[in-house]
Amino acid sequence: MIDLHMHTVFSDGELIPSELVRRAQVAGYKAVGITDHADLSNFEHIIANVGRFAREHGHFFDVTVLTGLEITHVPPSLIPDMTAKAREAGAQYVVVHGETVVEPVAPGTNLAAIEAGVDILAHPGLITDEEVALAAEKGVCLEITTRGGHSYTNGLVAALARKHGAKLVIDNDAHAPRDLVGPEMRRAIALGAGMTAAEIEAAERNSWEIVQRLMK
Repeated sequence: MIDLHMHTVFSDGELIPSELVRRAQVAGYKAVGITDHADLSNFEHIIANVGRFAREHGHFFDVTVLTGLEITHVPPSLIPDMTAKAREAGAQYVVVHGETVVEPVAPGTNLAAIEAGVDILAHPGLITDEEVALAAEKGVCLEITTRGGHSYTNGLVAALARKHGAKLVIDNDAHAPRDLVGPEMRRAIALGAGMTAAEIEAAERNSWEIVQRLMK
């Protein structure tokens, strides 16, 4: 398994990177991405410290550790610039906190993230046909999330991704130990969203492709 959306004490997670990665290893994950919530005030601090951990200690866990970032509650008009700044500062990939129905995310966030060409649009909520079609065109992965609340709209995301040929990934959005679901629950949540076995396998391949691309 791979998970490309996880949080540590560098934002609102409960665990330091070492414990998060160790727990992920025990749960069966082979690669993880740490993507703490970020805006202009903290993105450099997150990238520098998570990156140092990943480079110097990550391999001791027998887990591939990637340094990402989740741009969160940033005004849509600023997302392209924040994406560029994150990449310049050393983020291996960029996630944007999408328009989940359980938080007051600014309208237009989904579209701005897709237009900016981020790697993953997390829990995109009531995403539109037009946005999913553009995500397919630009190669932006849409997230099926195992996290409660954010998962309410998984079914819509899966259906529109199928309709438009957009890529999906499956992530925990882990903030605490209880969020690290194992393979059976991960698969059950995806099936509950209406995904077929073939679509689940394709989503897993999409995650592997991101990891392989970043590790070259």
